[in-house]
Amino acid sequence: MKPEDVVLPPEALSEKFLAATGPGGQNVNKVATACQLRVDLFKLGLSPAAYERLKALAGSKITSGGELVITARNYRTQEANREDARRRLAELIAKAHVVPRKRKATRPSRAAKARRVDSKKQRSEVKRGRGKVDF
Repeated sequence: MKPEDVVLPPEALSEKFLAATGPGGQNVNKVATACQLRVDLFKLGLSPAAYERLKALAGSKITSGGELVITARNYRTQEANREDARRRLAELIAKAHVVPRKRKATRPSRAAKARRVDSKKQRSEVKRGRGKVDF
């Protein structure tokens, strides 16, 4: 799934604008440009597996009430920060839909084991040669 394919239901989102830090001069003290996007994860309608992966990906951004909080303050306008927050949310959801591959257990071949033992013996000889010398 691509981030462009993610559909965000409006009833699951709530936005709040905060006074941002960073560039903007005196304007930063007057205008609330940072966007805090809160998402109710239960209203997204994710499958249980995707929901668990999203929780793992988001980590500490999830509140105890099951809300995902994304704060965007990279830009100097509210609209740019709102778009940034929604884009980051879509990327997180798209990543959560990717099912990880199962690990397939493998064994080293007999030749690989022999090569490993030979290299260990060779290394041990080198190290033994560094010891005290008896005359």
